[in-house]
Amino acid sequence: MSKILVTGGLGYIGSHTVVELDKAGYTPIIIDNLSNSSTKNIIGIEQIIQKKLKWYNIDCKKEDALNQVLLKEGNIHGAIHFAAYKSVEESIKYPKKYHDNNIGSLEVLLNCMRKNNIKNIIFSSSCTVYGNPESLPVDENTPFKKAESPYSETKQICENILKRDSCNSVILRYFNPIGCHNSGLIGDYSNNKPTNLVPIITETAIGKRDNVTIFGDNYNTPDGTCIRDYIHVVDLAQSHTKALNYLIKNKGKHVFNIGTGKGVSVKEIINAFIKANNIKINYSIGKKRSGDIEKIWANCNLANKKLNWKAKKSINQSMIDAWKWEQHKNNHVI
Repeated sequence: MSKILVTGGLGYIGSHTVVELDKAGYTPIIIDNLSNSSTKNIIGIEQIIQKKLKWYNIDCKKEDALNQVLLKEGNIHGAIHFAAYKSVEESIKYPKKYHDNNIGSLEVLLNCMRKNNIKNIIFSSSCTVYGNPESLPVDENTPFKKAESPYSETKQICENILKRDSCNSVILRYFNPIGCHNSGLIGDYSNNKPTNLVPIITETAIGKRDNVTIFGDNYNTPDGTCIRDYIHVVDLAQSHTKALNYLIKNKGKHVFNIGTGKGVSVKEIINAFIKANNIKINYSIGKKRSGDIEKIWANCNLANKKLNWKAKKSINQSMIDAWKWEQHKNNHVI
């Protein structure tokens, strides 16, 4: 079984990808310093896959520590790099924190990969690299526009670093991950307060918040609210195993959009949660938020064709699973 290094493997997307890697016959080696995750996810992962995994509590920016893990493990076939801060809102407040961590951790990882003859990397990028696109849906050839936030700027810079590096790489440009594993045992344990829509909805449903604030309802969209491409996190996780399989057979540099290909508005997501779970949600209209993109959704034809991957789970299922996770996280009976 091929060993795969997974940096940030106890985070939201990382933990789900670790489960899918195990299911696909890979052996995940997890690196996570818990700066924005929790040991609860390793417990949840091991319950789901019914086996123990190797996890090293180290910071990806510490080259000596990372190199020691790679030397100790040996024979690692590739890396999946999730170890990055992810809040657009926080990045606007603390741009240096985001540049130092998101870019620095990739540079260190690539140095360690060269030293240990690891040639394959899957990199988690973001649809925010496209900025406010002029035409929709965006495909992989859509040019980058000026980054709307320091977070998206770090993703643009990291993509350019990978294009110049000697490694074989697949860059996956995620759209908006939501939901959780159907067990409800793993999910998002980020330390910072949620700024993404669906966790805010579930926190309102469980009583942590009084209402959901919709940031602007006068955008140039059918109902005035922002439009995004929301993808179930399990579908997203499965794209990584497909990307690994592809990269092992097809060396070089590859980029794929990972979304559903459908745009859904903020109001539509709120209504979908209400309908799926039969729970009333209060919402109010607030001011537009700095760094927000009006509308974006993906053209995923390339991933569908080359990776033999397609998003399968519905928005309804995502809403049910998101609510399941919120209840599990807060020790409610599911």
